[in-house]
Amino acid sequence: MESKTSADNISQAPVVHLAHLDDVWFQVAGTLCNLECKHCFISCSPHNRSFGMLSLDKVRCRLDESVRLGAREYYFTGGEPFLNPQMTDILIMALDYGPVTVLTNGTVLKDDWLERLADAEARSRYSLEFRVSLDGWSPETNDPIRGPGTFARAMRGVRKLVEAGFLPIVTVTQLDDTVTSDELYEQFVEVLKQQGYSRPRIKILPALRLGAEISRSRAYLAQERVTSDMLAGYDVAKLICNHSRIVTDKGVYVCPILIEAEDARLGDDLTQAHKPFALRYQACYTCWLYGAICSNPSAGAVEA
Repeated sequence: MESKTSADNISQAPVVHLAHLDDVWFQVAGTLCNLECKHCFISCSPHNRSFGMLSLDKVRCRLDESVRLGAREYYFTGGEPFLNPQMTDILIMALDYGPVTVLTNGTVLKDDWLERLADAEARSRYSLEFRVSLDGWSPETNDPIRGPGTFARAMRGVRKLVEAGFLPIVTVTQLDDTVTSDELYEQFVEVLKQQGYSRPRIKILPALRLGAEISRSRAYLAQERVTSDMLAGYDVAKLICNHSRIVTDKGVYVCPILIEAEDARLGDDLTQAHKPFALRYQACYTCWLYGAICSNPSAGAVEA
């Protein structure tokens, strides 16, 4: 888990208020994942059960509460969400409440799940988005980070999604400083078109220097933190903590990145979590620097 900034800087950390609860995230599979990626910011793995799964009933309860608070959109993450045995039913239910996005590594998708989800989206007034995580455009560039065989399995998942009528957003963490975001984008466009995805949607993400990424690369430097001066004239709507909260089996936290930070837990439910948060963690620096790293790009767009 990432440490706070120094004691001298904690009291100076700028505070961001929840302007409106637009987005609600669900840590629906806890920290359980079938992969063990070397850059995972919360070190999810087949053995990490520090956070548990959310049940269909628990998700429904928070969805009902979110409607009363004016929420507009829903995200489901993990771990790997599709390790939750109720995941398909949860997504179908969530489509009654608003637009839905599920973040997956794409390696465990089944045809019957996608058939049910495609049918549910067709009947819903809202959209269902898939975000598929990859970190390299070939087995040679991806598998050292995500594990042997993961590139082929993820590509198979992308093909399944396209065949089911979805337009998945492929999210790519930029881990190699020798490759520019434009080069990374072009490589992914080429390989995804080879998979039959004619107009691929790609979102390039910065590395979060916590969790497993500390061992792979480095931790945050002392100067990499948000100060009050840095928020002067800054559009705080770019920060997820300004308009979002995440539901876990341990309560509601400020954002998906900081669920392992004890004081990022803001309450038992969404109503209690409607409070400001001080940007005392260095991961907040990455959000300040890049903005909207957790949000979806618009259809057909690329973000770098």
